[in-house]
Amino acid sequence: MGSLGGGEEGARPAGRRPRFLCLHGFRTSGEIMRKQVVGKWPADVTARLDLVFADAPFPAEGKSDVEGIFDPPYYEWFQFDKDFTEYRNFDECLNYIEELMIKDGPFDGLMGFSQGSILSGALPGLQEQGLALTRVPKIKYLIIIGGAKFQSPTVAEKAYANKIKCPSVHFLGDTDFLKTHGEKLIESFEDPFIVRHPKGHTVPRLDEKSLEVMLRFLDKIEKETALEHSSADVDEKEMRL
Repeated sequence: MGSLGGGEEGARPAGRRPRFLCLHGFRTSGEIMRKQVVGKWPADVTARLDLVFADAPFPAEGKSDVEGIFDPPYYEWFQFDKDFTEYRNFDECLNYIEELMIKDGPFDGLMGFSQGSILSGALPGLQEQGLALTRVPKIKYLIIIGGAKFQSPTVAEKAYANKIKCPSVHFLGDTDFLKTHGEKLIESFEDPFIVRHPKGHTVPRLDEKSLEVMLRFLDKIEKETALEHSSADVDEKEMRL
């Protein structure tokens, strides 16, 4: 398991914050993603989220691109061939994520970067089809950073069979090698928020424009979370009468 992290103490708003399971990039770690997100984004954003940073199940089978930048250990969610169309340990990965959600949840949403974002963008559709996360509540929100669609037809035809309706925000870098695939992923979503930035395949800092988009996304999911929990409180009171 990785680390827990939100914003700075004292900056957190009252009430329950939306809880996100954060899935890191290929051959990195939960702690590295915590540094990438909490270390770059302002408390105006991170203090409004309850973020849980998890380590992937498998130790890195090769050299990490962040070696020399971030300390090991490094992990990967699953393995793939050179064409990104065949996967190894994919079912084990899905089961592992479900166990994390049972153990540390309930979660309102997923935040993913790189390999973690590819997973995050596919899981709502796989869950809808009854092919993943069948023992946990429905994924309601997504934060996708450097995302892409799965290239395997057998996964893609199930994960993106229907438009994904949960509120989502997608970060796309102008020089990201996955940009084309990230654009295609966005087409699978209904009314997504989109943050475009000039960087490559990275968790970007938030400039004035991207911060405004992110805050609008947070406003939306906070209102939905508050309504959901007020309705749950009413139901609980009625049951006691």
